[in-house]
Amino acid sequence: MQVIKPLLAIRDLAVEFNLHGTPVPAVKGISLTLWPGRTLALVGESGSGKTVTSQAILGILPANASITQGEILFTPPEGETVDIAQLSPNSPAMREIRGDKISIIFQEPMVSLSPMHTIGNQITEAIRLHRDIPKAEEKQLTIEMLTLAGFPKPEQAFNAYPFELSGGLRQRAMIAMALICHPALLIADEPTTALDVTVQAQILHLIKSLQQKLGMAVLLITHDLGVVANMADDLVVMYHGEVMESGPSEALFRNPQHPYLQALFAAVPHFDMKPGERLRPIREIAHETSAFKHGLGAKTEAQRQAAPHLSITNLDKSFGSRKGSLLGGEQSTTRAVFDLSLDIAVGESFGLVGESGCGKTTLSKLLMGALKPDAGSILYNAHGEQIDLGSLQGEELRQFRRRIGLVFQDPHGALNPRMTIMNILREPLVIHKFGNEQSQRQRAKDLLALVGLSPRFLNRYPHSLSGGQRQRVSIARALALEPELLILDEPVSALDVSVQAQVLNLLKDLQQELGMTYLFVSHNIAVVDYIADRIGVMCRGRLVEVGRREQILRNPTHPYTRALMAAIPYPDLDRPLDFQRIIGSNYSDPASWDSPYAHGPEQHTEWQQVAENHLVRIAAGPALSNETGEMGEKNAPEARL
Repeated sequence: MQVIKPLLAIRDLAVEFNLHGTPVPAVKGISLTLWPGRTLALVGESGSGKTVTSQAILGILPANASITQGEILFTPPEGETVDIAQLSPNSPAMREIRGDKISIIFQEPMVSLSPMHTIGNQITEAIRLHRDIPKAEEKQLTIEMLTLAGFPKPEQAFNAYPFELSGGLRQRAMIAMALICHPALLIADEPTTALDVTVQAQILHLIKSLQQKLGMAVLLITHDLGVVANMADDLVVMYHGEVMESGPSEALFRNPQHPYLQALFAAVPHFDMKPGERLRPIREIAHETSAFKHGLGAKTEAQRQAAPHLSITNLDKSFGSRKGSLLGGEQSTTRAVFDLSLDIAVGESFGLVGESGCGKTTLSKLLMGALKPDAGSILYNAHGEQIDLGSLQGEELRQFRRRIGLVFQDPHGALNPRMTIMNILREPLVIHKFGNEQSQRQRAKDLLALVGLSPRFLNRYPHSLSGGQRQRVSIARALALEPELLILDEPVSALDVSVQAQVLNLLKDLQQELGMTYLFVSHNIAVVDYIADRIGVMCRGRLVEVGRREQILRNPTHPYTRALMAAIPYPDLDRPLDFQRIIGSNYSDPASWDSPYAHGPEQHTEWQQVAENHLVRIAAGPALSNETGEMGEKNAPEARL
């Protein structure tokens, strides 16, 4: 009888980094086993050693890192067992394994793909390194793999450059490149972290289906327990380079034993939270707001009684592009924001939900004055005075920008790597001539205290901070001029669940204590549910559903809202993703929606009242029944949403 060996068996592995002559342990004697055809999830926060473990398996550790003990036993199908830990990273034996028998999908496809080469060129390079076949056959194999990876037009994608593809298609290209040689083991390092929930569900389904077709094993590295619940057979939980708990996913999800795993589950936002319940991060943030509370309550109340904080009416913004040569070619227009009207009350937290490309970030730029609308108006309530953003220019616009703060999605890209934290926090104060150098330095200390960071961070650079710390610096910078309205553009999408819980709790506290208004932009409805009072769902530049958070969550009415809800992976084995429903529906195409929501690109639409303060967009036609079974009111005034 043939004995089945593990595909990968790591025994007592330790990895150290040499930092200026000082050894720093990153992985401390971990052991794990991955069997053929199964999926093993490696879970933990940033810095727990997950990615270092995957680099050791592939022999791509940084130059200042080394394996100090342990074995990495790899047994390919119909092959002899090899201890990868004993192989030189540049040896022919290691190069034969890397990319052929073991492949990897990286977290950020735009960084991992060469911007100077076509998709076809990059995928065929992987074939040329490991196969000796004619060029025509290389192209045919690549197109077949692109088809398998779900490209709608694989021949066209073969000649496309990465910047021409969406985030989801770039990740599919990475998957095609990793699987072109049919590896026995696929390492997926945070393959869906920065993707929309719907695109994430498509990518997870793709990995799962290709795993079954090719018979490969998957080592899934992630911090998202919802992804683990839908993908993994086995689970290993890491913390500070050590294994805290391991075993079948069923056992660990049903009955987590280690306090760290229990804490990870408690940090995940979910729809079953009770009113007033808070997320429980592993480490709480103690923050100080006393320097930022000068008469704010009275000002806010007077402002609230005057008018909505922000009143957007019939806003339009389009972008033109030319396909072909610079001097000619076909002109196309994309409507990024289309006939959008919305009121946001003073002190309200409004959540804006939708996929990438739906117009959320364009709307944020319009509100900041970074873009000018083609049509429509934006009125800002400045303590009773109505300011028309479209009329502001030059110095007036510069002065107005003090009233609105913006927190970006990627804290690493948002902070200048050549500036210290002190200079980053002083920069808006210097630009707006806010105090002298001494007062600005004191203000920088107060800002760090506001987001729960020590003054010792002031002389450090962004690269020496963790992702969560960098995002807290970004929040502090946005609050430097004491804005009344804060726009948060996907502020936690790239963070671990525990750090995400820290930042969300901090944002919730700051809003209540400082009396600010939030526009919280995200593609994750579970996150928006925790932070927002009302939610607006956006598709193709338009709002399609607006209501109080409990209305949107308990009674999602629009097909697009229901599709977003269905695509959220729950950290619960009893609530798996319905992949077929997500993959099989063209959820973002208005023409494919059910009646009465379906409409053409130029067809007139109107608002339908489903319940009090709960509105949904339908094609002009028959009324829609509300929750009580009665006919709802047609033509609800869009400007009063």
